[in-house]
Amino acid sequence: MIEIRNLKKSYGKTPVLQDVNMTIPKGSVFGMVGVNGAGKSTLLRMMAGVLKADAGSIAYDGEEVFENEKKKREIFFLPDDPYYSSGTTGQQLAQLYSAYYDFDENLFSSRCELFCLNKKAPLHNFSKGMKRQMFLSLALAARPRYLLLDEAFDGLDPRSRLECKRALIALGEEQNCTTVIASHSLRELTDICTHFALISGGRVADSGDLQDKLGAVYKFQVGFSQEATPDMFPFPCLKCECSGRVAQLIVRGNREEIVQKLEALSPLFIEEIPVDFEEYFLIETDKGRAEK
Repeated sequence: MIEIRNLKKSYGKTPVLQDVNMTIPKGSVFGMVGVNGAGKSTLLRMMAGVLKADAGSIAYDGEEVFENEKKKREIFFLPDDPYYSSGTTGQQLAQLYSAYYDFDENLFSSRCELFCLNKKAPLHNFSKGMKRQMFLSLALAARPRYLLLDEAFDGLDPRSRLECKRALIALGEEQNCTTVIASHSLRELTDICTHFALISGGRVADSGDLQDKLGAVYKFQVGFSQEATPDMFPFPCLKCECSGRVAQLIVRGNREEIVQKLEALSPLFIEEIPVDFEEYFLIETDKGRAEK
């Protein structure tokens, strides 16, 4: 379990994170989302023990992570743009990580074969997607207890994304690894995340079990014999768009009560549509902006 309490971080006079509190369950796949500049990458670096907090704490299984070499051996942090020197190969990085982690060379080799990567070739000759595949292969072969990924799916083609998601799910099931992913690919996170946190303005605006949150929000498309308008619905809508005689609305509340109220309007049809993570993110982000 990762526990973050009252965390603060500023760069000079510019606050980046303010009173961040969250609990990341053991064995979960935790999605960390937010607009650009929300503080996601800074938070990941602090969770990896790379940056020191101005105030507050980050504890893994009750142990503070900063300057804790023993605990850091259980963590693999993959930043958005990993550093490597000119001429470095994947095999050389594997040898480096073998000195620090319980590295699985066979797993690394099989991942390189799966992605058609030459582990003896210099990384500077690779495309962005190939570099991401190589570093993900290294991360998976390190078999960490905690895997921190910044933009895990960036630059990956559809097949590679699918293989990456499968590997992360397997890592959690087989080794009870806790994975934290900061990403803009919200549709990808919907497939694998069990929990999430929405970072906005340096704070946690919303968090929790992803399916529980999505299960409390409902989306309907409703058709009428007359023109549809937002003011015709007898309940508050998180979002309401009307086009001619059709309305599309997103509502939070009791599903049965909402449907009963919609049926009372004598619609031609009511169609329920699933709400995905990306749509939920946009709703909560717009709500946060409106409250400022």
